Amino acid sequence: MIVFDRAVKFEEVDAAAIVFFARFVNYAHEAMEHFFSHVPGGYAGLVVGRRIGFPAVHLDVSFASPLRFGDALRIETRVAKLGNRSAVFHYRMINAATGALAAELRHTVVTSDLRTVTSCDMPADVRALLVQHLEPGDP
Repeated sequence: MIVFDRAVKFEEVDAAAIVFFARFVNYAHEAMEHFFSHVPGGYAGLVVGRRIGFPAVHLDVSFASPLRFGDALRIETRVAKLGNRSAVFHYRMINAATGALAAELRHTVVTSDLRTVTSCDMPADVRALLVQHLEPGDP
């Protein structure tokens, strides 16, 4: 598991004074960028330098409790499933102060060559990182 902590910003809440539901997808992407900071060059190095991307092909989101401006958000990222060209990231978004689960997301990505915008095999260093954070039960 890789943990990413951030505060909820003022512009992320809606008229009900809670985080707007679509922002949770942004949070997941931020956590994925942080996840890849563990490969040389980080996420930017993969996308800009190596031209390897991870476009989303499926997303499941479940909401449990609201977050508000100023809340400390803890995002726990694991890999729920791993293929040769795809992976499913599992994000648990938790209010760090209360321990309450705010949302849970499963985000399926396909490793892609950004020069041709086609799927490709996962680079060895990327796969090694994903394997390190694979949830129990997936081969």
